[in-house]
Amino acid sequence: MIFNTPPAVVGHRGSGSGDVTTPDGATVAENTLPSILAALEAGADWVEIDVTRTADDDLVLRHDPTGADGGFLVEATAAASGLPRLVEVFDALPPGVPVDVDVKTVLEDAVDAPARRTGALLAPVLRREAARRPLLVTSFDPSLLTFLREEVPEVPVGLLTWLRFPLWHGVPAAAGLGFQAVGVHTASCGFEHPDTRLRPLDHVVDVAHKADLEVLVWCPKPEAAVDYAKAGVDALVVNDVPGAVAALTG
Repeated sequence: MIFNTPPAVVGHRGSGSGDVTTPDGATVAENTLPSILAALEAGADWVEIDVTRTADDDLVLRHDPTGADGGFLVEATAAASGLPRLVEVFDALPPGVPVDVDVKTVLEDAVDAPARRTGALLAPVLRREAARRPLLVTSFDPSLLTFLREEVPEVPVGLLTWLRFPLWHGVPAAAGLGFQAVGVHTASCGFEHPDTRLRPLDHVVDVAHKADLEVLVWCPKPEAAVDYAKAGVDALVVNDVPGAVAALTG
């Protein structure tokens, strides 16, 4: 089991996408240590961070392949990017804080030497961190997840699916690849974008569970959190941690 108390509240990119104002009035930027700590303070059970590689074979926290200056991170050093380094963030987090590492592979992973590819750089970091905290690795790239499943079998992996990606494809794909989780956007679930081709979400979740998959839903609004909880999902990756926590507990 990945999430011990479903539905777990997972802080998306820390406290949420973009710059987020915390309950105490502070402004924190996504994918930074202050954002992560603010999410935990607000009651998140897990935090999710985005990771990509740089020109000097380092790993930094960033959702997009480009930095603030528009340049591609894979062509810049970690120091030049000005972004938090993954190892430094892990070292600053208290042991035991659970982290979902959302891995963003880059175009160059198709051609660079295997030792320089994102998965190869991440594997030793995961091996170390698995002794300090619960981990989950998620990605849109199934080849990276397959690689990490072999290299770091103690860390569960989850397949992410695109906006409005049909769950009748996503769930069998994740199960057939031998992954432990599947991540779906709210737009795939039918609550916010009804689609007559969709099965009820509770039925989809039940099938996923029978296939030994845990189900994450990303970006639900607080007012929908209870509906997803009733459908049996295992985790909610949210941009409003206080709102989701209040909805689920109130």
